[in-house]
Amino acid sequence: MLDQDIKSQLHTVFAQLENQVVLEVLQSDHPKQVELLELLEGVMQTSQHIVIEKSTTSSPYPHTNIKTKGNANGVSFSGIPSGHEFSSLILAILHADGKGKLPDAFMLDRIKNLKGPIVLRTIVSLSCENCPDVVQNLNLMATIHPDFSHEMIDGEFIPDEIEELSIQGVPAVLREKKLLRSGKASLVDLIESLEKEFGQQDSEQSSAPKDFGVYKVVVIGGGPAGVSAAIYSARKGLKTLVITDRMGGQLQDTKGIENLISIPYTEGPQLSANLAKHMQEYDIEVLEHRKVESIESHEKNRKTIRLNTGETLEAASVIIATGAKWRELNIPGEKQYLGKGVAFCPHCDGPFYKGKDIAVIGGGNSGVEAAIDLAGIVKSVCLIEFAPELKADQVLVNKLKSLPNVQIITNARTSQVVGNGEKVVALEYEDRASQEIKTLSLDGVFVQIGLIPNSAFLKGLVETSPYGEILVDGKCKTNVEGIFAAGDVTNVPYKQIIVSMGEGAKAALAAFEAQML
Repeated sequence: MLDQDIKSQLHTVFAQLENQVVLEVLQSDHPKQVELLELLEGVMQTSQHIVIEKSTTSSPYPHTNIKTKGNANGVSFSGIPSGHEFSSLILAILHADGKGKLPDAFMLDRIKNLKGPIVLRTIVSLSCENCPDVVQNLNLMATIHPDFSHEMIDGEFIPDEIEELSIQGVPAVLREKKLLRSGKASLVDLIESLEKEFGQQDSEQSSAPKDFGVYKVVVIGGGPAGVSAAIYSARKGLKTLVITDRMGGQLQDTKGIENLISIPYTEGPQLSANLAKHMQEYDIEVLEHRKVESIESHEKNRKTIRLNTGETLEAASVIIATGAKWRELNIPGEKQYLGKGVAFCPHCDGPFYKGKDIAVIGGGNSGVEAAIDLAGIVKSVCLIEFAPELKADQVLVNKLKSLPNVQIITNARTSQVVGNGEKVVALEYEDRASQEIKTLSLDGVFVQIGLIPNSAFLKGLVETSPYGEILVDGKCKTNVEGIFAAGDVTNVPYKQIIVSMGEGAKAALAAFEAQML
């Protein structure tokens, strides 16, 4: 099942294993049990420290537990951990032996301080690109915490339960039958959710936040602009720190990249890994899995930065490179039915709407592309655009109009997502010409209305546009001395990877120049 190239890579990856890791396979009469065994046997062949153990316990579908030192470590997989989830299996094996990339001590303590017992399940689709991050982070937490278990479940094997719980989006994190989270989430997002749900144990660590001291340059953001800024700062000999909730930023959610000059094709996760690897070549400190809560500007050469963890630090110059996130409609019902009919990722959640009626909100390139992709899966698509005309490229509009199961409504303001308490059943919109409120009966709503800058934590500190973009000059300077900004969070036109990289370099050079004056 695994080709020789993959086996060779795994042989290298697993060379760091020192102790035995057991893949315990439950008995099952499911037809795909053979497929699971073939996959696990292929993995086992790449390391003498990995063994398969067949359990006498039965399961209605393929199921694997991870065991170390004779005991289950809280991580399990229901289904075949292939596709996007293959990396989740590999990391689970590494983490079981304490290998692979782990969070720093502060974040590890934060995980250990969660009140147990914690028992979670995450429903995934093997085609979902957001699911592995959530699965891997929860698996990691289960490995670290002594009273924490997490099970990945391929939704293909539990259609009745998905119907019962009205799950219409993945990843869906469940505590028994309660939906805790739906959609993509970083490690810090998950920790915050679990602290709220389960509480924290008292600890000295939580009452004694750390002061990291003073840096010449602090870069906030780990995407293309942030990494570029950090590398250029370090090359100038400036003591540099990067703060990010996850390396790569939005790149982690980007599939094909074909316009990065000199690289004909790559994918977001691979480019993210390459950026992190390049940054490791320099003396750059990284605080990952953190968010900045506030920045206080005292004078030209002193800025105090406070993190959501209670940690603090100071910087002579700050470069904001926090990028952007999907813009929400902010209408009644949107948040209530997230994961139960409201979705943002057509690639991840589209399969849940096979044979159903859905709407796509947004007539730009992303909205039209989503409608085209979904039209091949669903029964019907209604594209709704606020403006009188679609804003997408004409070639995409022509393709959309050629599809027989697509309806286009323009000059319409989406006003409410309507549900029955369990799932979405309709969408209300206002005809802007007649001001008449109309209702569409449907099963799902995909929101594709562009991006919103991640600049809320700077409110009142730097000048922003009406859209929240940080206003910068030609040298990436904001209106506050010593604070610079680069990439998608700014008002610089053309939100492209290559533009962000250039802006990040420019911000770093400007920060260096300012400190030399």
